[in-house]
Amino acid sequence: MSSQSPNDAKEAAPATPAASRTSAGNAATIGSAARGRAKLKDPELLSEFLVRPDPSDPRLTERISGIDQDGTAIETAVVVERPLTLYLNGQEIVTMMTINDYPDYLAVGYLLNQNMLRPDDVITDIDYDEELELVVVRTERETDYEEKLKKKTRTSGCAQGTVFGDLMEKFEDIELSTDALLKTSWLNSLNRKINSAPSLYLEAGAIHGCALCIKDRPLLYMEDVGRHNAVDKIAGYMFLKNIVPEDKIFYTTGRLTSEMVIKTVQMGIPILVSRSGFTAWGVDLARQAGLTLIGRSKGKRFLALSGLDRIEHDFDGSAAGEEDKRHQRKSSRSHDES
Repeated sequence: MSSQSPNDAKEAAPATPAASRTSAGNAATIGSAARGRAKLKDPELLSEFLVRPDPSDPRLTERISGIDQDGTAIETAVVVERPLTLYLNGQEIVTMMTINDYPDYLAVGYLLNQNMLRPDDVITDIDYDEELELVVVRTERETDYEEKLKKKTRTSGCAQGTVFGDLMEKFEDIELSTDALLKTSWLNSLNRKINSAPSLYLEAGAIHGCALCIKDRPLLYMEDVGRHNAVDKIAGYMFLKNIVPEDKIFYTTGRLTSEMVIKTVQMGIPILVSRSGFTAWGVDLARQAGLTLIGRSKGKRFLALSGLDRIEHDFDGSAAGEEDKRHQRKSSRSHDES
């Protein structure tokens, strides 16, 4: 990426189609026509999602030919990843690799989780240029994060996640809701609904997913090549749509690492659930913050290692079957999806 400013880049670029740009006012319109073509196996169940993956979107996968272990010719779907350079006002922040289905939500969520956007910041515009592969977030407040950008922490997230500045910045000052509740019947229902919904993972693999839920209803389901991208897209959506976090449940297919715990706490969400396993630092941070932390959640089974007081056992697991193998991810077999 050159050092030109986003304004210079926009002036130099040829005109792009209206569908290739977005602003804070029409952020949800990108790809809406493609998402509307998804074939629903259970329309009533899937209607609970405000936003969910559309594996039929032609921008997100490609068909690639090859051979299998027996030398037989095959054709398979693979996920398409693209670079996206993010500017905050006039300053270049980072270039991310992403499936780029929601560049506006990803940009805002990234800045929030890096503490470069404040909860009270006013976003005046979000410009996305598909041809130049850049997104510009503009705020009323003047910003300058040159010193913060010099300090980087490489995280355990796939796609080489990076955190700028102090990894624990503001973490100790956040108080999570003590009134939040997680019923085990809700958890069983969420496992079924999220993992049976059409997704890029079931279509092509090589993807992580995150969901924002309330009680037993999944509201948002985002996927990306890096789980931190999926988290950031949900954070951006919550900010732009003014969704309160206190009564929400965050669900991820990835490991419960320190990064996942920190981001969930920064978002103000009191309950974090994963299909996969834990890291010791992730558990320590969850206990420090009072976050309910549940891992290896598959079908009727789960392990809870923090925030146990929020869990209400109202579900008879002995009467439930095991998770359908058609919907099992790699972590269902190894406990350790990377």
